[in-house]
Amino acid sequence: MEYMARPTALVLTAPGINCDAELCEAFDLAGAEPMPVHINRLSRNPQLMDDADLIGLPGGFSYGDAIAAGRICAALIRTKIIDGLHAAIARGVPMIAPCNGFQIAVQTGLLPNIEGGTSRVALLRNDSGRFVDRWVRVQYPESRCVWTKDLDVPDGTDLLPIAHGEGRFMCDNSDTMQALETNGQIAVRYAADDDPNGSQGLVAGICDHTGLVLGLMPHPERYLHWTSHPTWTALGDTTKGHAPVGLSMFRNAVNHVTAGERCTA
Repeated sequence: MEYMARPTALVLTAPGINCDAELCEAFDLAGAEPMPVHINRLSRNPQLMDDADLIGLPGGFSYGDAIAAGRICAALIRTKIIDGLHAAIARGVPMIAPCNGFQIAVQTGLLPNIEGGTSRVALLRNDSGRFVDRWVRVQYPESRCVWTKDLDVPDGTDLLPIAHGEGRFMCDNSDTMQALETNGQIAVRYAADDDPNGSQGLVAGICDHTGLVLGLMPHPERYLHWTSHPTWTALGDTTKGHAPVGLSMFRNAVNHVTAGERCTA
């Protein structure tokens, strides 16, 4: 029996997106074959999603974040390719949406997609009114998310980089927040003393009810090498013997795809 080749990771690109190369590198290092595809090509040929084993919606400033962050890209996705994305999730394809991707996923309805409900969330302007670009401390509560499951985070490395002006997570009402908590859909939280934007419940990232789709404001795809860590020269050899948490997330997703021993013959 011949086992399948490296799983294919479709990475959506669009004008203004600037983290597609990092996302491709993350999938590559995790053991997948990245396939960047422009949204216009995908709109003309949505069947390209049929062969995707993983999907990434990268960060950046899609279409210049005109009107609002991610608004135009989200509108194009809703009218052109949303059915293909829903079909991919239905067949078990993990999807990651960092930063602008998170904003897009929320506006398309891919997140939070609470089962049996129409609850809504939004990513609003940071409470400081400023663009924030730095590393923040985060936590990974127990959740159903396949990307953050059982992450190995050595002491002192519980950091992820952020770069956003509209990342303040808010729910439409308290029932939505409670549903996210109850359903295990809160995948990433800011440390209580290091919240960069005033997010409700310190939420930095959520998953959908399947656990396959992860949206988060931090950029795990920018934390694939220890040399990216802000104090990497002070890290010991034991710590650097582990994979950085950003890379571990992508390995989790790739392992999830290949765990069923899918094969080509």
